[in-house]
Amino acid sequence: MRKTVCVTGASGFIASWIVKFLLQRGYTVRATVRDPSNLKQVQHLLNLDGAKERLHLFKADLLEEGSFDSAVNGCHGVFHTASPVRFIVNHPQAEVIDPAVKGTLNVLKSCAKSPSVKRVILTSSISAVIFSGRPLSPEVVADETWFSDPDVCREIKLWYALSKTLAESAAWKFANENNIDMIAINPTMVAGPLLQPYINESVEPILKLITGAPFPNRTYGWVDVKDVANAHIQAYEIASASGRYCLVERVLHHSELARILRDLYPTLQISDKCEVDEPYMPTYQISTERAKKGLGIEFTPLEVTLRETVECFREKKVVNF
Repeated sequence: MRKTVCVTGASGFIASWIVKFLLQRGYTVRATVRDPSNLKQVQHLLNLDGAKERLHLFKADLLEEGSFDSAVNGCHGVFHTASPVRFIVNHPQAEVIDPAVKGTLNVLKSCAKSPSVKRVILTSSISAVIFSGRPLSPEVVADETWFSDPDVCREIKLWYALSKTLAESAAWKFANENNIDMIAINPTMVAGPLLQPYINESVEPILKLITGAPFPNRTYGWVDVKDVANAHIQAYEIASASGRYCLVERVLHHSELARILRDLYPTLQISDKCEVDEPYMPTYQISTERAKKGLGIEFTPLEVTLRETVECFREKKVVNF
């Protein structure tokens, strides 16, 4: 019999794929969501193969200490993915920082109370890595030893990056003080097919491009959601896994992202204009050596990921072409 594990924020983009792959591998999964009775949010989980027999939904709130106790108690592993992904916020503290930081500590406190928990996998972000204050350029290679500087994030008003930086930092401190075996997964922007019924923030830029919007002057790394979900499970299952793992298939400017989409969908009116008339943000590199060697991850080519994302939009009737 496979072990029992917990996935927090289970209805989200990455978490849904983690749940799917865990069920495929024979695990019993306790999935925490804000409201298990909201079928619009959880039906896609209930429809997964193996869900009827081995998926159990638990109600939990990131800001409520102790609300993860019952879901976590008796689990061998915990995947903490619950954290708001919002890039445009009006009230940073309430909207992203408190849920990320307090929520992570509340989950870890529940883990510390449960002697059954042997490993915690934290979904962090490349946002907690690259805003260190060092300049980014095509020659620069960021890696797992980099940590974003909260002051830099505040200065440039990157509230989501700040939330992930503070949350991961607090998590490492708590895990070390309480002897919790924790691993952090730090993906870039995540794309690929959606299991959940709604569009999430990380695939929204792709939707905007295929519907004709001019591209922003932005440079991002991109990675496939299935690779990210797989990396979480590998990090849990491989005994020698430790520390942090950066996940990226490619770092590119949005102009290049638009070009790839134009090549894939030549009949669509994908803009070749930038939103602003200024020099393009530079690209940079992110090392994936640890993820490849330590977790055995082979990254899905970005072209495949983008095609699957767009085809998913079509299937879900988000776009009509």
